[in-house]
Amino acid sequence: MNSEKIRLPDISWKKWGPYVSNREWGLVREDYSANGDAWNYTDHDSAEAKTYRWGEEGICGICDDKQFLVFSLGLWNKKDKMVKERLFGLTNGQGNHGEDVKEYYYYLDNVPTHSYMKMLYKYPQSAFPYDELIQKNAQAGKENPEFELIDTGIFDHDEYFDIFIEYAKESQEDILVKISVVNKSENDSPLVLLPTIWFRNTWSWGYDHYKPQLSARGENTVSIEHKEVGIKNFYSKSSGTTAFCENETNDKELYRQPNSGKFCKDGINEFVINGNQESINPKLFGTKASIIIDQIIAAHSTQVFQFRLSDKELDEPFRDFDEIFGLRKKEADDFYTDIQKGIGSEDEKLVQRQAFAGMLWSKQFYHYNVEKWLKGDPAEIAPPKTREKIRNFQWKNFNAFDIISMPDKWEYPWFATWDLAFHTISFSLIDPDFAKQQLKLLTLEWFMHPNGQLPAYEWNFSDVNPPVHAWAAFRVFKIDEKLNGKPDLEFLEGVYQKLLMNFTWWVNKKDSNGNNIFEGGFLGLDNIGVFDRNQSLPTGERLEQADGTSWMAMFALNMMRIALELALYNKVYEDLATKFFEHFLSIADALDNMGESKFSLWDDEDEFFYDALSADDGTSMFLRIRTIVGLIPMFAVEVIEDEIVEQLPRFKERMDWVLENKPELAALVSHWQVKGNESKHLLSLLRGHRLKKLLQRMLDEKAFLSDFGIRALSKEYEENPFTLRLNDINYSVRYLPAESDSGIFGGNSNWRGPIWFPVNSLIIESLQRFFFYYSPDFKVECPTGSGKYLNLDEIADFLSKRLAGIFLKDKNGKRPFNGQYPKFQEDENFKDYILFYEYFHGDSGRGVGASHQTGWTGIIAKLLQPRLSKLEIAEAQTESPETQKKSI
Repeated sequence: MNSEKIRLPDISWKKWGPYVSNREWGLVREDYSANGDAWNYTDHDSAEAKTYRWGEEGICGICDDKQFLVFSLGLWNKKDKMVKERLFGLTNGQGNHGEDVKEYYYYLDNVPTHSYMKMLYKYPQSAFPYDELIQKNAQAGKENPEFELIDTGIFDHDEYFDIFIEYAKESQEDILVKISVVNKSENDSPLVLLPTIWFRNTWSWGYDHYKPQLSARGENTVSIEHKEVGIKNFYSKSSGTTAFCENETNDKELYRQPNSGKFCKDGINEFVINGNQESINPKLFGTKASIIIDQIIAAHSTQVFQFRLSDKELDEPFRDFDEIFGLRKKEADDFYTDIQKGIGSEDEKLVQRQAFAGMLWSKQFYHYNVEKWLKGDPAEIAPPKTREKIRNFQWKNFNAFDIISMPDKWEYPWFATWDLAFHTISFSLIDPDFAKQQLKLLTLEWFMHPNGQLPAYEWNFSDVNPPVHAWAAFRVFKIDEKLNGKPDLEFLEGVYQKLLMNFTWWVNKKDSNGNNIFEGGFLGLDNIGVFDRNQSLPTGERLEQADGTSWMAMFALNMMRIALELALYNKVYEDLATKFFEHFLSIADALDNMGESKFSLWDDEDEFFYDALSADDGTSMFLRIRTIVGLIPMFAVEVIEDEIVEQLPRFKERMDWVLENKPELAALVSHWQVKGNESKHLLSLLRGHRLKKLLQRMLDEKAFLSDFGIRALSKEYEENPFTLRLNDINYSVRYLPAESDSGIFGGNSNWRGPIWFPVNSLIIESLQRFFFYYSPDFKVECPTGSGKYLNLDEIADFLSKRLAGIFLKDKNGKRPFNGQYPKFQEDENFKDYILFYEYFHGDSGRGVGASHQTGWTGIIAKLLQPRLSKLEIAEAQTESPETQKKSI
């Protein structure tokens, strides 16, 4: 067993990590406005002088798991208007397609204990084009792509620094920091480095007046005094000017009000940029400190700077620096050598390792107490009355103070429930305990609403995400069991009990007519339909959602499968398995008959699933637009081995009774009583015929199938947009492979055709499940019209390779996600650094949307991982099933 894996069970190794957000400004939890205008209450420039309430931000920062102390890197090229302390980007209103970070940074390596970490930030030597980026994007319309940093020409002549930031832990609270600065230009260039430490302000809100302190201690050393922080010293090998100020808002600068103290948060910036000696504390103490290192970096040279945060008193803090770094780097290599066994391509290993790195770097300290946020703090001015009914006011139970996996620490530095479910699948390959902890977290009483709803995301906890939590919990449970040789039943049972409440919430709140047709709203597909699916239709029609209903069918099957697993150890769960089996049949009946109306969401004429509009008079009509909504019924599939059924006689007896006495329900779904390959039972919304018809459309390159995966919208609407006239209003949907031109859904209108990893990964898994039941003789033409027939497992592999092809080098050595920029495709200093975008161009595969959404796009790490064979699974089991049961 490698050293990193040995360390992993000791959670004290995770006390310090990359838990600092890349952006705290423009967030809901920092918004104390009267009208909830979060994007304008705090912005990039004001963040320099404003102390945050709920968290901290920085470039490649680290902190402890309570974020009492933060370390991050500041930079100044002697041309910028401010010290580069935070990443710049556009707000939702400034970007022509929504918010967008305008910097280039890459997560290169990380391990689960964060004992070794590495990332790269590319810092221009010319003045950063803040104003140009704002102005050019303001001029661009929705029909144009984003104007990016590279479009300004700032990288054309390689006048930039590559800033490599590496961390290595000697022990849990002894952290070495190495900054390698590479001057890529032809000229010697000045650079000011500001390694900075500061305390999160916990003393100004009126709850606890304890104030920690940083102070100078000898040359290039800062002493750290905090009753909750083990680290006591910050050492710098390079000499510099040590400057101190306070992590306090500069009220005079921002609001023209008197400051409570003399040395404010922007004091060090003011000293560096303007030489203002009055802005830093001459007595050399405060709650924010930087060691200011002013250097000339020679052309085409690398200069290395060494720092150390330690809980020890060290006379020679850098004596063993290189030795420790070398050891931790080797241990990281050993860890991933074990993880990546069976991956033959070095390029696949590179992509997967950077995917894991991005996910690990995207862990963040997340603090948000909704009740305190609504009321305001005792030491602050009372908020206006309008805040009593501002967003999330129904969630006063919500109180987060945790390390959570974020979708993207700049674009989405807040958790999203269904994003997080996908994150855990990839995390389970490298740190299954963290994956399980994340899934449990959202079901805790201070996260889950008392009515059973899971919080969606910070902008609106009451919104509805697809119910994939049960799916993720069972997948993580099974992966963990394979890796560790025994099932974690305590985890599975604990999550299951809370998901019973969540299922009940769905049934009570999202089935308005009690007919098992579910109206979940946008369900993560915010621009996929003709209407805004979160809004009521003005003429009173109801939108009956094929995807909402199918997600619930999937949820029911997931709950049934978990109950069957638990029933092997506790027979009480047999009855719950039966309950969810019957609920699944009822949902299948509703999908085909919509209660008494006998109107099926499966269109026999088109042989596809569609949403439908239902009127109060009982009439219904299809919305015949072919989107991924119509493919989601594939996800409701479960295969149960005969061996499990035979061990649960009460469940088997009830199943047999239902299928014999309710043939109208049994006829709706795939044959439970017809044993498939190797005596397996199948439960699915799709019989073989319907499955083949869906695949026929899905695998059509003129419709859904792209060279890079399955599109969100059929390409047939590119030349012939879908149109609908309803109540004298014309509606239209056109295929657009990347950014949408629709403004109906706000800035982020982005689902009109791109490749979207979550749905693609579920399609692949569903095909694998169907193959598990069907014999290899069940084949489908792939691609449609090619004359080539593949079985379902081969089709899953075919799609996996197309998705992987977004990141891997093609025959010309180019990576499609890098798009049209030769610099990214050909330059040795760019081409092998991987960005995991939010979604991808439906025709070219270029990255679109959030550039670091390793969260759910990181599931590529799972797709690149070879699936365990039965022999490998057997070898991984260190105990027999009988021994496991006894030990548990």
